[in-house]
Amino acid sequence: MAKIDELLGNAVTVAIAGHISPDGDCVGSCMGMYLYLKKNRPDIQADIYLEEVRDVFNYIACVEEVKAQADPEKVYDCLLVSDTSSPDRIGAAGKYLDTAREVVCIDHHITNEGFGGKNVINARASSASEVVCGLLDTERIDKDMATALYTGIIHDSGVLQYSNTSPDTLRMAAMLIDKGIHFSEIIDRSFYEKTFAQNRILGKVLETAQMYLGGQVIVGAVYPEDVTYYGIDKKDTDGIVSQLRLTRGIKAAVFLYPLEKDVFKVSLRANGNTDVSKVASVFGGGGHIKAAGCTLYGSAKEVKEKLLEELAKQMD
Repeated sequence: MAKIDELLGNAVTVAIAGHISPDGDCVGSCMGMYLYLKKNRPDIQADIYLEEVRDVFNYIACVEEVKAQADPEKVYDCLLVSDTSSPDRIGAAGKYLDTAREVVCIDHHITNEGFGGKNVINARASSASEVVCGLLDTERIDKDMATALYTGIIHDSGVLQYSNTSPDTLRMAAMLIDKGIHFSEIIDRSFYEKTFAQNRILGKVLETAQMYLGGQVIVGAVYPEDVTYYGIDKKDTDGIVSQLRLTRGIKAAVFLYPLEKDVFKVSLRANGNTDVSKVASVFGGGGHIKAAGCTLYGSAKEVKEKLLEELAKQMD
């Protein structure tokens, strides 16, 4: 696999970007790359663009340098996009797709067809952070970079327990731990700790979740009135679909979150052989075999019916 210096070539200015509503892997992979270039490639002027980085990731060095909006006057030699399955999910920095001399796409989503001039896509990797880590010179990774990359790996591998965790993933995690990171603190702070509001909405979703398709699918949802009553937003629901997935005997878990009236963000998780990426792709979404997402339009009842119909086909 090509190393990062080969991918960047003679680039002097680099914009690093991830997907909208960045999760742990997006933040970790982008920040890991940013910190690596900042320290090891002083000849490169790198900027990082991510929308709405959650406070829970404030322990990552230099996260305050993340730019939330693109600069219309900026032109970069290279746009490096991480953990983003399609160009329409880049967000504000997507404007650089048309102006950058080179676009480099680094990803692990099976649905990514490769929208960059250069693409490093490994669908067998646990995370984009694992792919990024493989592009870097191990000897030049320091504790700050390792903290960011480890964050990304544990978030997309479910703290190294999902089926996308391979021996390579574990070896890479061990290498990062060897850099002196506070790995248990990283897991607690960014993965397990919940606010009171987060615990309340989790309880509400679990209490009202329903089983479908003969007990093969569990569906949980947050409704507009819940958002108001509990005083939450989308980030407060992180991890709910993973908790639903742990229900004994199910093949798939579905979680709905209202973006606006009759518009729902859908998160899908699978057990066994169910491929939820195929379900998500029907509705213009994507992701992985066991973890995917999409956006659906209609009432909650209509959205559930559409999803259950496609899930039934996939299970058959």
